[in-house]
Amino acid sequence: MSNTLVSPVRPMLAGDISAVMRIQAECYPPSMLEAEDVFRARLALTPATCWIWSPAPDNAAAYLFSYPSRKDAITPLGAQFKLAAAPDCLYLHDLAVAPDARGQRAANALVAAALDHARAENLEWSALVSVQQSQEFWGRLGYAAIEVEHSPVKENLDSYRVSGSTQAAIYMLRELT
Repeated sequence: MSNTLVSPVRPMLAGDISAVMRIQAECYPPSMLEAEDVFRARLALTPATCWIWSPAPDNAAAYLFSYPSRKDAITPLGAQFKLAAAPDCLYLHDLAVAPDARGQRAANALVAAALDHARAENLEWSALVSVQQSQEFWGRLGYAAIEVEHSPVKENLDSYRVSGSTQAAIYMLRELT
């Protein structure tokens, strides 16, 4: 009998999209939900940077979509990823953990997998947009808030604001070197 631990983090597959849609609906308000075809296109574009956290077979409970980008570039909510010709950054676009999986460090495991990948690709930065008051979580992982003042990046950041909410979306950056 082997004592080898199997990581619950694995690459995302097309068959995981139905679980992704379920998790997204459990985690975000309706104004922040992204379409299934957008998720499928993102996965097809950059499958090496999309992960699932599944503590048991066929039990996806968290996901992370990311892609190679440039520092200070923000993809608007609901838009397709545009891969940078000369990326210097791994942009973490969407991390979600189903409510019944919270407290199991799924988010930490997914981010660790992404940052390991970024370092292996010699990327210097990781960036993201913090939503739903998650800035403290990201700060614990080494990300710092960055002021965004210029268009179109500011407009892209503003696309993450929840309708009728005063909660700001915050651009955050972490150096990897």
